[in-house]
Amino acid sequence: MRTLLIGANGQLGSELRKAFNDCDLVPLTHAGFELTNPIQVRDTLTKHRPSLILNTAAYHRVDECEDFPERAFAENAIAMRDLAIAAEEIGATLVHFSTDYAFDGRQRSPYREVDRSGPLNVYATSKLAGEYFVQAVLKRHYLIRTCGLYGMAGSRSKAGNFVETMLRLAADGREIQVVGDQTVTPTSAKELAHKVRQLVETDAYGLYHITNNGECSWYQFAQAVLELSGVRSRLTETTSAVYGARATRPAYSVLDNANLRSLGLDDLRQWRDALEAYLKDRASGRSSS
Repeated sequence: MRTLLIGANGQLGSELRKAFNDCDLVPLTHAGFELTNPIQVRDTLTKHRPSLILNTAAYHRVDECEDFPERAFAENAIAMRDLAIAAEEIGATLVHFSTDYAFDGRQRSPYREVDRSGPLNVYATSKLAGEYFVQAVLKRHYLIRTCGLYGMAGSRSKAGNFVETMLRLAADGREIQVVGDQTVTPTSAKELAHKVRQLVETDAYGLYHITNNGECSWYQFAQAVLELSGVRSRLTETTSAVYGARATRPAYSVLDNANLRSLGLDDLRQWRDALEAYLKDRASGRSSS
C-alpha cells in the first residue's frame, strides 16, 4: 500500500513512519513540499498515486493564529479542501488530524464525536473548517481529533512539547506556573500512531476521537511529568485568567473515543501509564518503536 506521509519529521509524523514502516512509504517534509500550493499538491499526488495519505501538517501555534488568521485558514482549512480534492481525483483515502479545541469546554463529561462543536479561538475554528471541507469533498476519509499530544521527536526538536518544556524549566531551576483550570487528556504520539494503523485497516471511514484514557489538568500533568522523572522543581498552579494566553482555550476538552470503542479498538492506556512509558524510553535514549 503506497502511503504518502505529510509532515514526516514532526512528533506524530515520526511515529507514523514507524507504524507504517512496512508500507511503500513516501515521507514528505515542509522543506520539500508546500501544502498550501494546490498545484504542487496535485502534481505530487499524481506523481506518487498513493492509496493512503496521512496528513499531520498544520499551523498549530494557537496564540499566534489570533494574529495571523489568514495564515491559519490558508493552512488549516483551504489547504485541506485542495488536498481532499486532489485525493478524490486519484481515489486515495485521507487521514487528517484535528483537535480537541473543536469544543467550547462547557460540558463536564467527555465529548463524543456526535456532540456539538463550539471553537473558541482562530486555530480551533480553522481546524474545524478543515474538517468540514474534507467531509464535504471526500468520502474515503478518517478525521481524527486528539488532545495533549507529545512524542519522542519533541525531545529532539527546538520546539519540544509540554513534557520536554516542564523538564527543561525544572532543570534550569526556573519557577514553573501551569494552569489548573483546563482539563485534558495527555496523549502519546506513539500510541496514537499505532491506533491509526489499526483504524485504516477497517475501512470504517468517518470522524474519530483518539486519545489515551482518563483526564487531568495541565497542572496535574506537569506534576506527573516531574514526579515520574524524579525531578524536584518549583511548580505552582495558576489560572487561565492569570496566565493570560492570547487565545481562549476550552476549560474542559476531554474526548470520548466513542466511535473507536464501537469498533472494539479503544484499548489505549491510561494517560499516566502512557506518560511513564514515554519517560522510560526517553531516559534509556530509545526512540519509540
